[in-house]
Amino acid sequence: MNEKWARVREKLLGFWNQYSKAQKWVLASTAALLLFAIILLTYLFTRTEYELAFQNLDSTDAAAIIEYLDGNGIAYQLNDSGTSISVPSASASKVKVDIGSQGLIQNGSIGFAEMSKSSSAIGTTDQEFNVKFRNALNGEVQQLLLSKQGISKVKAIVTLPEDSVFLNESDKDKATAAVVMTFKPGFRPKQEEIDSYYNLVKSAVPNLDVKDITISSSTGDLTPSSQLGGGAIGGALYETQFAIQNEFENALKRNIQQFLNPIVGMDNMVVSVVSALNFDKKISTEQLVEPLKDNDNKGIEISNQSSTETYEGQDGQSGGVAGTGETDVANYPGGASSGSSSSEKVSSTINYEVNRITNNIDYGPYKVKDLSINVGVDSANMTPEKLTEIQGVLLRSARVLLAESGLELSDEALAQRVSVMSQSFAGNNVSSGGTSASTFWLAGAGLLALALLGGGGYYIYRRRKTAREAAELEALPRAELPTIDIDNVANESQVRKQLESLAKRKPDEFVNLLRTWLVDE
Repeated sequence: MNEKWARVREKLLGFWNQYSKAQKWVLASTAALLLFAIILLTYLFTRTEYELAFQNLDSTDAAAIIEYLDGNGIAYQLNDSGTSISVPSASASKVKVDIGSQGLIQNGSIGFAEMSKSSSAIGTTDQEFNVKFRNALNGEVQQLLLSKQGISKVKAIVTLPEDSVFLNESDKDKATAAVVMTFKPGFRPKQEEIDSYYNLVKSAVPNLDVKDITISSSTGDLTPSSQLGGGAIGGALYETQFAIQNEFENALKRNIQQFLNPIVGMDNMVVSVVSALNFDKKISTEQLVEPLKDNDNKGIEISNQSSTETYEGQDGQSGGVAGTGETDVANYPGGASSGSSSSEKVSSTINYEVNRITNNIDYGPYKVKDLSINVGVDSANMTPEKLTEIQGVLLRSARVLLAESGLELSDEALAQRVSVMSQSFAGNNVSSGGTSASTFWLAGAGLLALALLGGGGYYIYRRRKTAREAAELEALPRAELPTIDIDNVANESQVRKQLESLAKRKPDEFVNLLRTWLVDE
Protein backbone atom coordinates (compact mmCIF):
# COMPACT_ATOMS: atom_id res chain seq x y z
CA MET A 1 0.00 0.00 0.00
CA ASN A 2 2.84 2.38 0.88
CA GLU A 3 4.61 1.55 -2.36
CA LYS A 4 1.45 2.35 -4.28
CA TRP A 5 1.14 5.74 -2.61
CA ALA A 6 4.84 6.36 -3.20
CA ARG A 7 4.42 5.70 -6.95
CA VAL A 8 1.41 7.98 -7.05
CA ARG A 9 3.36 10.67 -5.23
CA GLU A 10 6.30 10.29 -7.67
CA LYS A 11 3.92 10.64 -10.63
CA LEU A 12 2.35 13.75 -9.16
CA LEU A 13 5.76 15.26 -8.46
CA GLY A 14 6.89 14.44 -11.95
CA PHE A 15 3.76 16.02 -13.38
CA TRP A 16 4.28 19.11 -11.25
CA ASN A 17 8.03 19.48 -11.91
CA GLN A 18 7.61 19.42 -15.67
CA TYR A 19 6.21 22.98 -15.58
CA SER A 20 8.18 26.13 -15.15
CA LYS A 21 7.85 28.39 -12.15
CA ALA A 22 5.49 30.78 -13.96
CA GLN A 23 3.28 27.92 -15.12
CA LYS A 24 3.18 26.50 -11.59
CA TRP A 25 2.03 29.90 -10.28
CA VAL A 26 -0.73 30.10 -12.89
CA LEU A 27 -1.93 26.56 -12.10
CA ALA A 28 -1.94 27.15 -8.35
CA SER A 29 -3.79 30.47 -8.70
CA THR A 30 -6.40 28.94 -10.99
CA ALA A 31 -6.98 26.03 -8.61
CA ALA A 32 -7.29 28.38 -5.60
CA LEU A 33 -9.77 30.65 -7.42
CA LEU A 34 -11.81 27.66 -8.55
CA LEU A 35 -11.92 26.25 -5.03
CA PHE A 36 -12.94 29.64 -3.62
CA ALA A 37 -15.70 30.01 -6.22
CA ILE A 38 -17.05 26.55 -5.42
CA ILE A 39 -17.10 27.29 -1.68
CA LEU A 40 -18.76 30.69 -2.19
CA LEU A 41 -21.46 29.37 -4.52
CA THR A 42 -22.14 26.44 -2.21
CA TYR A 43 -22.56 28.84 0.73
CA LEU A 44 -24.81 31.22 -1.17
CA PHE A 45 -27.14 28.55 -2.57
CA THR A 46 -27.34 26.37 0.52
CA ARG A 47 -27.53 28.93 3.35
CA THR A 48 -30.84 29.72 5.07
CA GLU A 49 -31.93 33.32 4.92
CA TYR A 50 -33.75 34.51 8.03
CA GLU A 51 -36.35 37.25 8.23
CA LEU A 52 -37.34 39.21 11.32
CA ALA A 53 -40.84 37.99 12.16
CA PHE A 54 -41.42 39.10 15.77
CA GLN A 55 -39.91 41.93 17.78
CA ASN A 56 -40.40 43.75 21.08
CA LEU A 57 -41.54 40.52 22.73
CA ASP A 58 -41.68 39.91 26.44
CA SER A 59 -40.44 36.67 27.97
CA THR A 60 -43.90 35.04 28.07
CA ASP A 61 -44.68 35.61 24.40
CA ALA A 62 -41.14 34.66 23.32
CA ALA A 63 -41.39 31.36 25.25
CA ALA A 64 -44.75 30.55 23.65
CA ILE A 65 -43.44 31.25 20.15
CA ILE A 66 -40.27 29.19 20.71
CA GLU A 67 -42.36 26.28 21.96
CA TYR A 68 -44.50 26.43 18.82
CA LEU A 69 -41.44 26.61 16.51
CA ASP A 70 -39.70 23.70 18.27
CA GLY A 71 -42.84 21.59 18.11
CA ASN A 72 -43.18 22.13 14.34
CA GLY A 73 -39.48 21.73 13.56
CA ILE A 74 -39.03 25.29 12.30
CA ALA A 75 -35.57 26.83 12.59
CA TYR A 76 -35.30 30.23 14.26
CA GLN A 77 -32.82 32.76 15.58
CA LEU A 78 -33.06 34.80 18.79
CA ASN A 79 -31.94 38.42 18.57
CA ASP A 80 -31.85 41.47 20.85
CA SER A 81 -31.50 39.45 24.05
CA GLY A 82 -34.48 37.26 23.25
CA THR A 83 -36.94 40.05 22.39
CA SER A 84 -36.82 39.40 18.63
CA ILE A 85 -37.22 36.14 16.72
CA SER A 86 -36.23 35.53 13.09
CA VAL A 87 -37.52 32.62 11.00
CA PRO A 88 -36.59 31.36 7.50
CA SER A 89 -37.78 33.77 4.82
CA ALA A 90 -39.48 31.03 2.83
CA SER A 91 -41.91 30.24 5.67
CA ALA A 92 -42.03 33.62 7.46
CA SER A 93 -45.51 34.58 6.22
CA LYS A 94 -47.02 31.20 7.13
CA VAL A 95 -45.46 31.25 10.60
CA LYS A 96 -46.83 34.75 11.29
CA VAL A 97 -50.35 33.72 10.28
CA ASP A 98 -50.26 30.49 12.30
CA ILE A 99 -48.94 32.16 15.46
CA GLY A 100 -51.36 35.06 15.10
CA SER A 101 -54.34 32.74 14.67
CA GLN A 102 -53.44 30.83 17.82
CA GLY A 103 -53.18 34.01 19.90
CA LEU A 104 -49.67 33.30 21.15
CA ILE A 105 -48.68 36.98 21.10
CA GLN A 106 -50.49 38.69 23.94
CA ASN A 107 -47.85 41.23 24.96
CA GLY A 108 -47.77 39.74 28.42
CA SER A 109 -51.54 40.00 28.89
CA ILE A 110 -54.42 37.56 28.85
CA GLY A 111 -58.05 38.15 27.99
CA PHE A 112 -61.38 36.70 28.97
CA ALA A 113 -60.54 33.66 26.85
CA GLU A 114 -58.43 32.50 29.77
CA MET A 115 -61.60 32.21 31.86
CA SER A 116 -62.67 29.20 29.82
CA LYS A 117 -59.72 27.24 31.12
CA SER A 118 -60.30 25.44 34.42
CA SER A 119 -57.45 24.81 36.77
CA SER A 120 -58.97 21.63 38.20
CA ALA A 121 -61.34 18.92 37.10
CA ILE A 122 -63.77 19.61 39.94
CA GLY A 123 -64.21 23.35 39.48
CA THR A 124 -62.88 26.78 40.41
CA THR A 125 -62.98 28.34 43.84
CA ASP A 126 -64.24 31.87 44.41
CA GLN A 127 -60.78 33.17 45.21
CA GLU A 128 -59.30 31.59 42.12
CA PHE A 129 -62.13 32.94 40.00
CA ASN A 130 -61.58 36.49 41.32
CA VAL A 131 -57.87 36.31 40.53
CA LYS A 132 -58.55 35.01 37.03
CA PHE A 133 -61.22 37.62 36.43
CA ARG A 134 -58.96 40.49 37.43
CA ASN A 135 -56.09 39.18 35.33
CA ALA A 136 -58.42 38.77 32.37
CA LEU A 137 -59.81 42.29 32.84
CA ASN A 138 -56.30 43.72 33.01
CA GLY A 139 -55.43 41.83 29.84
CA GLU A 140 -58.49 43.10 27.99
CA VAL A 141 -57.65 46.69 28.92
CA GLN A 142 -54.08 46.19 27.70
CA GLN A 143 -55.22 44.66 24.42
CA LEU A 144 -57.66 47.51 23.83
CA LEU A 145 -54.95 50.11 24.30
CA LEU A 146 -52.45 48.16 22.21
CA SER A 147 -54.84 48.32 19.27
CA LYS A 148 -54.28 52.10 19.14
CA GLN A 149 -51.65 53.56 16.85
CA GLY A 150 -48.14 54.27 18.12
CA ILE A 151 -48.27 52.13 21.29
CA SER A 152 -45.65 49.41 21.73
CA LYS A 153 -46.28 48.21 25.29
CA VAL A 154 -48.98 48.61 27.95
CA LYS A 155 -49.22 47.52 31.58
CA ALA A 156 -52.59 47.96 33.31
CA ILE A 157 -53.79 47.21 36.84
CA VAL A 158 -57.50 47.52 37.59
CA THR A 159 -58.73 47.47 41.18
CA LEU A 160 -62.39 46.52 41.66
CA PRO A 161 -64.27 47.28 44.88
CA GLU A 162 -65.46 44.41 47.03
CA ASP A 163 -69.20 43.87 47.13
CA SER A 164 -70.87 44.16 50.52
CA VAL A 165 -74.52 44.13 51.55
CA PHE A 166 -73.94 46.61 54.40
CA LEU A 167 -72.80 49.53 52.27
CA ASN A 168 -74.92 52.19 50.68
CA GLU A 169 -74.28 53.43 47.19
CA SER A 170 -72.53 56.50 48.54
CA ASP A 171 -70.30 54.44 50.83
CA LYS A 172 -69.11 51.96 48.21
CA ASP A 173 -65.54 52.05 47.06
CA LYS A 174 -65.08 52.98 43.44
CA ALA A 175 -63.02 51.13 40.87
CA THR A 176 -59.59 52.51 40.01
CA ALA A 177 -57.21 51.89 37.13
CA ALA A 178 -53.48 52.53 36.72
CA VAL A 179 -51.96 52.28 33.24
CA VAL A 180 -48.35 52.66 32.11
CA MET A 181 -47.85 53.07 28.36
CA THR A 182 -44.70 52.87 26.24
CA PHE A 183 -44.90 54.59 22.87
CA LYS A 184 -42.96 53.80 19.73
CA PRO A 185 -39.91 56.00 19.04
CA GLY A 186 -40.90 59.36 17.60
CA PHE A 187 -44.62 59.03 18.42
CA ARG A 188 -46.27 61.75 20.50
CA PRO A 189 -49.99 61.37 21.24
CA LYS A 190 -52.31 64.29 20.66
CA GLN A 191 -54.85 65.41 23.22
CA GLU A 192 -57.74 63.77 21.39
CA GLU A 193 -55.84 60.47 21.40
CA ILE A 194 -55.18 60.82 25.14
CA ASP A 195 -58.90 61.34 25.66
CA SER A 196 -59.59 58.17 23.67
CA TYR A 197 -57.30 56.21 26.03
CA TYR A 198 -59.33 57.38 29.01
CA ASN A 199 -62.61 56.58 27.27
CA LEU A 200 -61.44 53.05 26.45
CA VAL A 201 -60.44 52.33 30.04
CA LYS A 202 -63.62 53.93 31.40
CA SER A 203 -65.83 51.88 29.07
CA ALA A 204 -64.02 48.60 29.75
CA VAL A 205 -64.24 48.76 33.55
CA PRO A 206 -67.64 49.03 35.28
CA ASN A 207 -68.29 51.85 37.75
CA LEU A 208 -65.11 53.68 36.82
CA ASP A 209 -64.84 57.46 36.56
CA VAL A 210 -62.27 59.34 34.55
CA LYS A 211 -60.91 61.00 37.69
CA ASP A 212 -60.07 57.53 39.08
CA ILE A 213 -57.90 56.64 36.06
CA THR A 214 -54.17 57.34 35.98
CA ILE A 215 -52.30 56.94 32.69
CA SER A 216 -48.54 57.50 32.65
CA SER A 217 -45.77 57.21 30.08
CA SER A 218 -42.03 57.62 30.00
CA THR A 219 -42.45 61.38 29.51
CA GLY A 220 -44.89 61.86 32.41
CA ASP A 221 -48.58 61.65 33.22
CA LEU A 222 -51.13 61.95 30.42
CA THR A 223 -53.93 64.27 31.53
CA PRO A 224 -57.41 64.23 30.00
CA SER A 225 -58.94 67.38 28.60
CA SER A 226 -61.48 69.55 30.39
CA GLN A 227 -64.26 67.90 28.39
CA LEU A 228 -63.64 64.69 30.32
CA GLY A 229 -63.21 66.46 33.62
CA GLY A 230 -59.44 66.66 33.45
CA GLY A 231 -57.03 69.55 33.69
CA ALA A 232 -55.56 69.55 30.20
CA ILE A 233 -55.92 72.92 28.52
CA GLY A 234 -57.97 73.03 25.38
CA GLY A 235 -57.43 69.56 24.07
CA ALA A 236 -57.82 69.23 20.33
CA LEU A 237 -59.30 72.76 20.15
CA TYR A 238 -56.12 74.26 21.63
CA GLU A 239 -53.94 72.41 19.09
CA THR A 240 -56.20 73.56 16.26
CA GLN A 241 -56.05 77.18 17.37
CA PHE A 242 -52.28 77.02 17.74
CA ALA A 243 -51.96 75.56 14.23
CA ILE A 244 -54.19 78.30 12.78
CA GLN A 245 -52.17 81.05 14.47
CA ASN A 246 -48.89 79.50 13.34
CA GLU A 247 -50.12 79.17 9.76
CA PHE A 248 -51.39 82.76 9.76
CA GLU A 249 -48.03 84.13 10.93
CA ASN A 250 -46.06 81.99 8.47
CA ALA A 251 -48.29 83.00 5.55
CA LEU A 252 -47.94 86.68 6.41
CA LYS A 253 -44.19 86.28 6.76
CA ARG A 254 -43.98 84.59 3.32
CA ASN A 255 -45.99 87.39 1.73
CA ILE A 256 -43.67 90.04 3.16
CA GLN A 257 -40.61 88.11 1.98
CA GLN A 258 -42.04 87.72 -1.52
CA PHE A 259 -42.69 91.47 -1.62
CA LEU A 260 -39.20 92.43 -0.41
CA ASN A 261 -37.24 89.79 -2.33
CA PRO A 262 -37.00 91.77 -5.63
CA ILE A 263 -36.14 94.93 -3.71
CA VAL A 264 -33.49 93.87 -1.19
CA GLY A 265 -32.90 90.14 -1.88
CA MET A 266 -33.78 87.14 0.22
CA ASP A 267 -30.42 87.09 2.02
CA ASN A 268 -30.60 90.77 2.92
CA MET A 269 -33.68 90.82 5.13
CA VAL A 270 -35.07 89.39 8.35
CA VAL A 271 -38.84 89.26 8.95
CA SER A 272 -40.60 88.65 12.27
CA VAL A 273 -44.40 88.44 12.69
CA VAL A 274 -46.22 88.13 16.02
CA SER A 275 -50.01 88.01 16.15
CA ALA A 276 -52.84 87.68 18.64
CA LEU A 277 -56.00 86.06 17.29
CA ASN A 278 -59.50 86.05 18.74
CA PHE A 279 -61.12 82.62 18.41
CA ASP A 280 -64.44 83.54 20.05
CA LYS A 281 -67.23 81.92 18.05
CA LYS A 282 -70.17 84.21 17.27
CA ILE A 283 -73.47 83.28 15.62
CA SER A 284 -76.20 85.89 15.03
CA THR A 285 -79.67 85.78 13.47
CA GLU A 286 -81.25 88.72 11.62
CA GLN A 287 -84.98 88.89 10.81
CA LEU A 288 -85.56 91.71 8.32
CA VAL A 289 -88.90 93.07 6.99
CA GLU A 290 -88.71 95.41 3.98
CA PRO A 291 -91.06 96.54 1.19
CA LEU A 292 -90.75 95.49 -2.41
CA LYS A 293 -88.46 97.39 -4.67
CA ASP A 294 -89.88 99.57 -7.47
CA ASN A 295 -93.36 99.46 -5.84
CA ASP A 296 -93.57 102.89 -4.17
CA ASN A 297 -92.28 101.25 -0.97
CA LYS A 298 -95.38 99.09 -0.85
CA GLY A 299 -95.76 95.36 -0.74
CA ILE A 300 -97.90 92.97 -2.73
CA GLU A 301 -101.63 93.76 -2.31
CA ILE A 302 -103.20 90.53 -1.07
CA SER A 303 -106.69 91.85 0.01
CA ASN A 304 -108.78 95.02 -0.46
CA GLN A 305 -112.08 95.77 1.40
CA SER A 306 -114.14 98.98 0.95
CA SER A 307 -117.46 100.00 2.55
CA THR A 308 -119.78 103.13 2.30
CA GLU A 309 -122.58 104.09 4.73
CA THR A 310 -125.20 106.98 4.30
CA TYR A 311 -127.58 108.32 7.00
CA GLU A 312 -130.65 110.74 6.66
CA GLY A 313 -133.12 112.04 9.42
CA GLN A 314 -134.99 114.88 11.20
CA ASP A 315 -133.38 117.03 13.86
CA GLY A 316 -135.67 118.10 16.76
CA GLN A 317 -134.92 120.41 19.70
CA SER A 318 -137.03 121.18 22.81
CA GLY A 319 -138.86 124.59 22.76
CA GLY A 320 -139.13 127.24 25.48
CA VAL A 321 -138.43 130.77 26.45
CA ALA A 322 -135.03 131.81 27.57
CA GLY A 323 -134.98 133.44 30.90
CA THR A 324 -133.45 133.81 34.29
CA GLY A 325 -136.25 132.93 36.54
CA GLU A 326 -136.10 130.80 39.57
CA THR A 327 -136.67 127.65 37.50
CA ASP A 328 -134.70 128.79 34.48
CA VAL A 329 -131.16 127.73 33.50
CA ALA A 330 -128.77 130.56 32.95
CA ASN A 331 -127.53 131.02 29.38
CA TYR A 332 -129.70 128.15 28.13
CA PRO A 333 -130.37 128.64 24.42
CA GLY A 334 -133.79 129.37 23.33
CA GLY A 335 -135.87 127.05 21.24
CA ALA A 336 -135.47 126.74 17.43
CA SER A 337 -137.44 125.24 14.62
CA SER A 338 -136.94 121.60 13.58
CA GLY A 339 -135.09 120.44 10.29
CA SER A 340 -133.66 117.44 8.28
CA SER A 341 -129.95 116.07 8.38
CA SER A 342 -127.82 113.49 6.42
CA SER A 343 -124.33 111.82 6.87
CA GLU A 344 -122.04 109.45 4.89
CA LYS A 345 -119.26 107.03 6.15
CA VAL A 346 -116.65 105.55 3.77
CA SER A 347 -113.96 102.95 4.94
CA SER A 348 -111.30 100.99 3.01
CA THR A 349 -108.91 98.22 4.24
CA ILE A 350 -105.94 97.05 2.10
CA ASN A 351 -103.51 94.27 3.23
CA TYR A 352 -99.96 94.24 1.78
CA GLU A 353 -97.32 91.44 1.99
CA VAL A 354 -93.71 92.54 2.51
CA ASN A 355 -90.33 90.72 2.26
CA ARG A 356 -89.39 88.77 5.36
CA ILE A 357 -85.63 87.91 5.42
CA THR A 358 -83.93 85.72 8.02
CA ASN A 359 -80.10 85.81 8.04
CA ASN A 360 -78.15 83.27 10.16
CA ILE A 361 -74.64 84.72 10.37
CA ASP A 362 -71.77 82.52 11.56
CA TYR A 363 -68.65 84.65 11.84
CA GLY A 364 -65.27 83.44 10.67
CA PRO A 365 -63.03 81.04 12.65
CA TYR A 366 -60.84 83.84 13.95
CA LYS A 367 -60.20 87.56 13.90
CA VAL A 368 -56.90 89.37 14.17
CA LYS A 369 -56.91 90.98 17.60
CA ASP A 370 -53.43 92.52 17.45
CA LEU A 371 -50.38 92.35 15.24
CA SER A 372 -46.68 93.21 15.26
CA ILE A 373 -44.48 93.24 12.13
CA ASN A 374 -40.72 93.79 12.40
CA VAL A 375 -38.47 93.85 9.32
CA GLY A 376 -34.71 94.24 9.20
CA VAL A 377 -33.04 95.02 5.84
CA ASP A 378 -29.45 95.45 4.75
CA SER A 379 -28.42 99.08 4.64
CA ALA A 380 -25.89 98.53 1.84
CA ASN A 381 -28.34 99.30 -0.99
CA MET A 382 -31.03 101.00 1.06
CA THR A 383 -31.96 104.67 1.02
CA PRO A 384 -34.26 106.56 3.42
CA GLU A 385 -36.82 106.93 0.61
CA LYS A 386 -36.97 103.16 0.10
CA LEU A 387 -37.33 102.58 3.83
CA THR A 388 -40.22 105.02 3.96
CA GLU A 389 -41.96 103.31 1.02
CA ILE A 390 -41.50 99.85 2.52
CA GLN A 391 -42.85 100.97 5.87
CA GLY A 392 -45.82 102.60 4.14
CA VAL A 393 -46.72 99.36 2.37
CA LEU A 394 -46.45 97.40 5.61
CA LEU A 395 -48.58 99.99 7.45
CA ARG A 396 -51.33 99.67 4.86
CA SER A 397 -51.23 95.88 5.11
CA ALA A 398 -51.44 96.04 8.90
CA ARG A 399 -54.39 98.44 8.68
CA VAL A 400 -56.28 95.95 6.50
CA LEU A 401 -55.54 93.05 8.85
CA LEU A 402 -56.57 95.03 11.94
CA ALA A 403 -59.73 96.47 10.39
CA GLU A 404 -62.04 94.27 12.50
CA SER A 405 -59.95 94.21 15.66
CA GLY A 406 -61.83 97.03 17.37
CA LEU A 407 -58.62 98.98 17.99
CA GLU A 408 -58.09 102.65 17.31
CA LEU A 409 -56.13 102.52 14.06
CA SER A 410 -54.44 105.92 14.17
CA ASP A 411 -51.14 106.49 12.40
CA GLU A 412 -49.28 106.56 15.70
CA ALA A 413 -50.85 103.28 16.85
CA LEU A 414 -49.94 101.56 13.57
CA ALA A 415 -46.42 102.93 13.69
CA GLN A 416 -45.95 101.22 17.04
CA ARG A 417 -46.93 97.88 15.48
CA VAL A 418 -44.85 98.09 12.27
CA SER A 419 -41.12 98.78 12.29
CA VAL A 420 -38.51 98.67 9.52
CA MET A 421 -34.87 98.68 10.61
CA SER A 422 -31.87 99.26 8.40
CA GLN A 423 -28.65 97.57 9.47
CA SER A 424 -25.49 96.46 7.74
CA PHE A 425 -25.22 92.72 7.15
CA ALA A 426 -21.65 93.01 5.84
CA GLY A 427 -20.06 92.31 9.22
CA ASN A 428 -21.64 88.90 9.42
CA ASN A 429 -20.71 88.08 5.84
CA VAL A 430 -17.14 89.26 6.30
CA SER A 431 -16.72 87.30 9.48
CA SER A 432 -18.16 84.19 7.93
CA GLY A 433 -16.08 84.73 4.77
CA GLY A 434 -12.97 85.25 6.85
CA THR A 435 -13.70 82.14 8.81
CA SER A 436 -14.24 80.10 5.68
CA ALA A 437 -11.12 81.57 4.05
CA SER A 438 -9.02 80.79 7.10
CA THR A 439 -10.45 77.31 7.12
CA PHE A 440 -9.49 76.81 3.48
CA TRP A 441 -5.99 78.12 4.15
CA LEU A 442 -5.53 75.76 7.07
CA ALA A 443 -6.80 72.83 5.04
CA GLY A 444 -4.46 73.70 2.17
CA ALA A 445 -1.49 74.03 4.49
CA GLY A 446 -2.31 70.66 6.07
CA LEU A 447 -2.53 68.95 2.68
CA LEU A 448 0.78 70.52 1.62
CA ALA A 449 2.47 69.35 4.82
CA LEU A 450 1.15 65.82 4.29
CA ALA A 451 2.41 65.84 0.69
CA LEU A 452 5.87 67.00 1.80
CA LEU A 453 6.05 64.37 4.53
CA GLY A 454 4.95 61.65 2.13
CA GLY A 455 7.48 62.71 -0.52
CA GLY A 456 10.32 62.87 2.01
CA GLY A 457 9.44 59.47 3.42
CA TYR A 458 9.29 57.90 -0.05
CA TYR A 459 12.68 59.43 -0.98
CA ILE A 460 14.32 58.08 2.19
CA TYR A 461 12.74 54.66 1.56
CA ARG A 462 14.12 54.52 -2.01
CA ARG A 463 17.60 55.53 -0.88
CA ARG A 464 17.69 52.87 1.83
CA LYS A 465 16.41 50.22 -0.57
CA THR A 466 19.02 51.07 -3.18
CA ALA A 467 21.79 50.98 -0.57
CA ARG A 468 20.57 47.62 0.76
CA GLU A 469 20.52 46.05 -2.74
CA ALA A 470 24.02 47.32 -3.47
CA ALA A 471 25.29 45.86 -0.17
CA GLU A 472 23.72 42.48 -1.00
CA LEU A 473 25.38 42.39 -4.42
CA GLU A 474 28.80 43.22 -2.92
CA ALA A 475 28.36 40.52 -0.29
CA LEU A 476 27.91 37.78 -2.92
CA PRO A 477 31.04 35.59 -3.33
CA ARG A 478 33.03 35.92 -6.51
CA ALA A 479 32.71 32.63 -8.31
CA GLU A 480 34.94 31.27 -11.03
CA LEU A 481 33.20 32.34 -14.17
CA PRO A 482 33.74 30.76 -17.53
CA THR A 483 35.69 32.86 -19.95
CA ILE A 484 34.04 33.96 -23.12
CA ASP A 485 36.36 35.48 -25.71
CA ILE A 486 34.07 38.21 -26.89
CA ASP A 487 36.83 40.15 -28.66
CA ASN A 488 37.59 37.28 -31.03
CA VAL A 489 33.91 36.65 -31.83
CA ALA A 490 32.99 37.96 -35.26
CA ASN A 491 29.30 38.76 -34.79
CA GLU A 492 26.60 39.01 -32.16
CA SER A 493 24.95 35.74 -33.14
CA GLN A 494 27.95 33.76 -31.92
CA VAL A 495 27.90 35.65 -28.58
CA ARG A 496 24.20 34.91 -28.17
CA LYS A 497 24.78 31.21 -28.92
CA GLN A 498 27.58 30.98 -26.35
CA LEU A 499 25.43 32.69 -23.72
CA GLU A 500 22.45 30.41 -24.47
CA SER A 501 24.73 27.38 -24.22
CA LEU A 502 26.10 28.55 -20.89
CA ALA A 503 22.60 29.25 -19.57
CA LYS A 504 21.46 25.71 -20.43
CA ARG A 505 24.52 23.89 -19.14
CA LYS A 506 25.25 25.93 -16.02
CA PRO A 507 22.36 28.25 -15.10
CA ASP A 508 23.82 29.20 -11.72
CA GLU A 509 27.09 30.34 -13.25
CA PHE A 510 25.15 32.24 -15.91
CA VAL A 511 23.24 34.13 -13.19
CA ASN A 512 26.44 34.97 -11.35
CA LEU A 513 27.94 36.23 -14.60
CA LEU A 514 25.02 38.58 -15.17
CA ARG A 515 25.24 39.92 -11.62
CA THR A 516 28.97 40.57 -12.07
CA TRP A 517 28.31 42.51 -15.27
CA LEU A 518 25.68 44.58 -13.52
CA VAL A 519 28.02 45.42 -10.62
CA ASP A 520 30.83 46.37 -12.97
CA GLU A 521 28.59 48.69 -14.89
